Amino acid sequence: MKNNRKILIVMFTLVFTLLAGCVNASDESSDESNENSTPSTEENSATKDSTDKTESSSEGAGNTELNNQADTSTKTNDGQPLESSNSDSEITISNKDDYLKKLNEMEEADRYSEAGTTTIELVEQEAERYKKWDAELNKIYGVLKEQLSAEQMDKLRDDQRDWIKYRDEAAKEASLKYEGGSMEGLEYVATQAGLTRERCYLLVAKYMK
Repeated sequence: MKNNRKILIVMFTLVFTLLAGCVNASDESSDESNENSTPSTEENSATKDSTDKTESSSEGAGNTELNNQADTSTKTNDGQPLESSNSDSEITISNKDDYLKKLNEMEEADRYSEAGTTTIELVEQEAERYKKWDAELNKIYGVLKEQLSAEQMDKLRDDQRDWIKYRDEAAKEASLKYEGGSMEGLEYVATQAGLTRERCYLLVAKYMK
């Protein structure tokens, strides 16, 4: 009996030893698996962070590019802001009443402008006045080109040629009253300016819609 007990004790000892060894082996295997899986998770996290940063960087670059394009569209090559091309002075007036109002304002400005004190200054002022009204006459003529029919425009063109001839002859005749004097040139250009102003009013009143 004693021998049998010893054999049973030895067998139980061996079984417990084997079981303990299996448990330890299983724990070690689990630890190794956890250790191996930890770097993988860290790598995935690092990869994700890198991807997020790349996408964020790309979005930032895209926004920067759009901003640069927006800045470029409102600046000239030297970095100065572009001025609007549709300023009030460049807007074409094509309405008769509005244009008559504009002509009245121009005439009012002439009336209240300070006159020169010498003949030379007066000649320069009248030459500038003539230049201003002649430029306005050309603008009116351009508006009428858009409004009138081809037949009406042909008639106006012939009439305009006759008027230019009349203007210069009338200015020459008026200046002859002061022939040889210092006022001759002044009277010539002043007559041209006055007749051109009258022509502006006439074309707007007669032809403009």
